Amino acid sequence: MVYIVDNPNKNELNKIRSMLGQGKLVVYPTDTIYGIGVNINNIDAVKKVYMTKKRSYDKPISICLHDITQVKEVAIVTDEIEHIINELLPGPYTLLLRKKSNIPDILTANTNIIGIRIPDNKITHSLTKDFPITSTSANLSNIQTPDNITDIKKQLGDNIDIYIDCGKKIKNQPSTIIDLTQQNPKIIRQHKNNELINKILKIDLY
Repeated sequence: MVYIVDNPNKNELNKIRSMLGQGKLVVYPTDTIYGIGVNINNIDAVKKVYMTKKRSYDKPISICLHDITQVKEVAIVTDEIEHIINELLPGPYTLLLRKKSNIPDILTANTNIIGIRIPDNKITHSLTKDFPITSTSANLSNIQTPDNITDIKKQLGDNIDIYIDCGKKIKNQPSTIIDLTQQNPKIIRQHKNNELINKILKIDLY
């Protein structure tokens, strides 16, 4: 059975988080676009995300986290990188970091790099309280991500267990991606440019 939950309250979010712990697939809002979330430690659930999106396994999937403490559990965070995280997150950014060994290879396409997000969104913050979840757009691969749950459900159908409907995403643009695995930060995909970003790009990381 597929559930659609409109603007969930605290108790409903607790139930959804419990279902994530059971390996269920959830479409949820972020501060950019709607995403598909599963518990990153459940390999079978992660495989279902790839299957649902018809996504190639050679394409990595980023993850959403609750806070900097969770980030340090899954990625290598130097003082310089922690400074950047504190400057940019929560916010509409994906930061590419060197992963730790506890991150499943399926999420990183067998590389040593993991994309991390901490969206500026209360629902995402609640869903990631107990464990990180996947952060991949709620669409079929190579097809535009809809800005509303009705159209997302037309694409993904009954492969999703729970759709969280928080209305139409006004901007509906994916996050800006910044690579922090090299000597200096590098923008991989840009949807936001400001003085802070330009300053961060000049930081020596290693």
